[in-house]
Amino acid sequence: MAREIAEQPRALADTLSALLPLRPAVRKVANGRRHLRFVARGSSDNACVYARYLSEVHARMPAVLAAPSISTLYRAPLDLSDTVVVAVSQSGSTQEIVEALEWARIGGAATVAITNVEGSPLAGVADLSLITQAGPELAVPATKSYTTQVAALAVAVDALAPEPGTLDGAFAAVPEQAERMLTVGAVDDLAERLATTEEVLASGRGLAFGTTLEVALKLEETCLRPVRGLSYADLKHGPIAIVDHNLVTLLVAGPDGPTLPGLLELAATVRSKGSPVLGIGGDEAFRAACDLALAGPALPEELAPLVLAIPAQLTVERLARRLGLDPDAPRGLRKVTQTD
Repeated sequence: MAREIAEQPRALADTLSALLPLRPAVRKVANGRRHLRFVARGSSDNACVYARYLSEVHARMPAVLAAPSISTLYRAPLDLSDTVVVAVSQSGSTQEIVEALEWARIGGAATVAITNVEGSPLAGVADLSLITQAGPELAVPATKSYTTQVAALAVAVDALAPEPGTLDGAFAAVPEQAERMLTVGAVDDLAERLATTEEVLASGRGLAFGTTLEVALKLEETCLRPVRGLSYADLKHGPIAIVDHNLVTLLVAGPDGPTLPGLLELAATVRSKGSPVLGIGGDEAFRAACDLALAGPALPEELAPLVLAIPAQLTVERLARRLGLDPDAPRGLRKVTQTD
């Protein structure tokens, strides 16, 4: 896992180099359709949470996360003729996701696959495949496959924006910022603090919320810590009642944007309840509001999630070892998960 985390700057550079030239092909496949629907599970689903926000903020296209069971179990006959369906799977071999994309095509959708495996079943049923360049990923927890999926989704959404290419300057800075995230400092301190508790709440909002959910998932699957990942808006609607000195709050933030003031307020609120506050990303004011925080990338909010998970991945890998666990092979998990 540690080796594959370190490979992300190159994987992101290769993925962006391969996929940015395909933006005209994405627009051609979309053929004027005005709705987006994302299909995925696990880490890929967290990547799609980001893409849903980016679609509406940047491309101005209504977007939803699909429930795959609508197609695979209920087999609901939907009219998707005005929809681009994007299915995301690292292996491209999760049968549920393959079947969901086939169902979407029957319903009239334009279909795009994002996968790390050229020639995979998912790539075979799509109108267009965007192949990430992560290379083989041996550790069970997704690291470089996750961030390259996020990159591929950003490329696909930018292709459908009213003015594609406005993010190109930020895209060019992604590999360098990924490299910087590998040496953010204080990772061991954050891991040590998390090792002292079995109660963790992860919260964020907006474009960085998918990263929040991914951080929660990594802590659960790799470190066997039950973690709730909640939007801070949802947190205020009841669950905040569980926050006390026994629980550590982990906040994930982009470097700027309209969600930062709410996260600053949340940091003060949970601290008043006795909860230690850990942070990833944000600006200087956000990090000052946390008891311990790791800096995020110098990228605009729209593209920060391409590398924002890297400090969390480093923390999780070291926390697993601190707890005597094998981060490469979490208990009871396999690299490819099949669902009905």
